[in-house]
Amino acid sequence: MDYLTTARQDAHQTLDVMVVGEALIDVVTTSHGRVEHPGGSPANVAYGLGRLGVTTGLLTAIAPDARGISIEDHLRSAGVILLPGSKSLTRTASATATIEPDGSARYDFDITWDLAPTAPAYYPKILHTGSIATFLSPGASAVKSLLEQAHRHCMITYDPNIRPALLGSHAEAIAIFEDLVALTDVVKLSDEDAQWLYPQKSLDETAAHILGLGAGLTVITMGAEGSHFTTSAANISIPAVKSEVADTIGAGDSYMSALILGFLTRGTEGFAPAVLEQLGHTAAAAAAITVQRPGANPPTLEELSTSIEAQSFAQHEGS
Repeated sequence: MDYLTTARQDAHQTLDVMVVGEALIDVVTTSHGRVEHPGGSPANVAYGLGRLGVTTGLLTAIAPDARGISIEDHLRSAGVILLPGSKSLTRTASATATIEPDGSARYDFDITWDLAPTAPAYYPKILHTGSIATFLSPGASAVKSLLEQAHRHCMITYDPNIRPALLGSHAEAIAIFEDLVALTDVVKLSDEDAQWLYPQKSLDETAAHILGLGAGLTVITMGAEGSHFTTSAANISIPAVKSEVADTIGAGDSYMSALILGFLTRGTEGFAPAVLEQLGHTAAAAAAITVQRPGANPPTLEELSTSIEAQSFAQHEGS
């Protein structure tokens, strides 16, 4: 019996979203001291989806140690199902994040990534993956195999979330990234990711290149400068939502969670410009809430709805 069959029996329902990728402990070091938060980009996306009320399962690799238990409890608190096979390591990974004065984070990693090959019994509506899990051997090959099986059956979203310290050569990283893009529908990446991957290209050129590799939509986020949504038919700019920044940990993951929620709720409408604009504003609102709070602490659906309503009211009053 494979993990998805088990998950379905445990939850008595199929998953709306399956997230595949690393879960780890963020050890956050600031001038005020050191604190630990459950993290890892894919785990953050899964947690954010759970907080938004989406039926979500995470396939990852943690250990049955204190840090692994902390991650499992964290995910469960948001209603996320830790899929069978995920407790496969002897030590749960960690990432030490040093917070700079401007709120940005610099990372050092202690991680092993391995994932048993698997054949899904059924497919979720959306499969999301990204980050270290798609680049780091030996587990990256299992992730690619899963995408090869799934991409004709469900929407695939991908956030490379580049961590140069964990990658091989630039050429190797590009080859891995481009092979995966061919299996995806949506690629979301930061401007820093885009510039690392394609230093000779503008952001618009990178977006067009990714579409040429097979994606239907490219989203490039630029922090306080907003984000760009690019399809073969449209190029839309979305402003960021202004907010006080505690730190930027998990902001891109919160953005991704809200974007996936949008694809679930507006999925039958495709990538029409009006739909993308609404999805972009919602994702920007989610990221703005997250940066106001320490660690990867994304909004609940109620918090996100309240924020969007407040923005709409302010825009109406100002017009």
